[in-house]
Amino acid sequence: MKHTNVWIGRGLLLAALLGLLALGGCNRSRHKGPTYDYATVSRANVLQHVTASGALSAVISVDVGSQVSGKVTHLYVDFNSPVHKGQLVAEIDPTVYKAQLQQAQGDLASARADVTLKHQNLERKKVLVPLKAASQLDLDQATAELAQAEAAVTIKEAALQSSQANLGYCTITSPVDGLVIARKVDEGQTVIAAMSTPVLFTVAKDITKMNITADISEADIGQVKTGQDVEFGVDAFPNEVFHGKVTQVRKSPTTTQNVVTYQTIITVDNPEQKLFPGMTADVSILVQKRDNVLQVPNAALRYSPPDTAKFATDPPKKLQRAEQLAYVLESDSMTLEPKVVHTGATDGVATEILDGLSLGQHVVTATAAGGTPNTGTGQNNGGGQQQSL
Repeated sequence: MKHTNVWIGRGLLLAALLGLLALGGCNRSRHKGPTYDYATVSRANVLQHVTASGALSAVISVDVGSQVSGKVTHLYVDFNSPVHKGQLVAEIDPTVYKAQLQQAQGDLASARADVTLKHQNLERKKVLVPLKAASQLDLDQATAELAQAEAAVTIKEAALQSSQANLGYCTITSPVDGLVIARKVDEGQTVIAAMSTPVLFTVAKDITKMNITADISEADIGQVKTGQDVEFGVDAFPNEVFHGKVTQVRKSPTTTQNVVTYQTIITVDNPEQKLFPGMTADVSILVQKRDNVLQVPNAALRYSPPDTAKFATDPPKKLQRAEQLAYVLESDSMTLEPKVVHTGATDGVATEILDGLSLGQHVVTATAAGGTPNTGTGQNNGGGQQQSL
């Protein structure tokens, strides 16, 4: 009897253990499935920017060149020299051009003397013809010779003016007020004015006002408009942000390695003259500003559920243009509700939601690896949280 009771007790204990194991198996099966990271639909400001790079330049830069060939005898300015309009900046050796001027003056004097002689000859013919001492042919010839001599004077006068101008070109002056930002010749160097004008200096008219010429891709150019605010930085001042405005969007395309870009001009104030022509600027153009709008992290719009996911309703098989898909995590933390949403501005991290989601809903951003929360998943400024099952 005693042994019988022992066996009965052992049987009851074994049954209890089996019951606990079965209960444990039911709990695991009830919680079996993927776990999700999610963010909360919240309100925030969304600022959308278009980024590009460009080069700084003076609003007006003038190349000061020489219209005549010769040796540079004097340079009166150098890099960073302030100059005024009409100021002497360089001289070309005038020896040859002085000689040409003297020759032109002599040629003109000779031509004028010839006119005087031809005029006197004509007057004599006019007297002799009525006296039958000269023929009408002689008179006509004298008239023609005088006209030719007068034409020669006109030609010589033009040659004299050209010689005077060439001599004047030996004196190089600044065409504008500004700052010399480039000197491209040295004293003693010979410049040749042939098919193109040799450049001696480049003068920036006013570097307190500058331009950035930025290349905007064809995918972004439709969002860029004149008057938009711009922030930019340069390597020379890595901790400083500068500001400007879009003043021109040029419609002429530039194609480089099959990439089409459009030049956009950004006007910049440079009162302290910290920015130099030629600096590379990384610009960020504010193309949209949306205040206090519904927004979700971009990860929620890129998320694709695993095959084992449980859905409240079937996801749509096809989306229309401008539609995107987000997945709302239901209260049981296991079921996903597909939501078709329309989006607005994006700052690259979060995106404005125009419709399809409500404030406070949990949108899935990632599937946690291994059935546990993915604590390495970065959360967003939209009130992101992690949920594990």
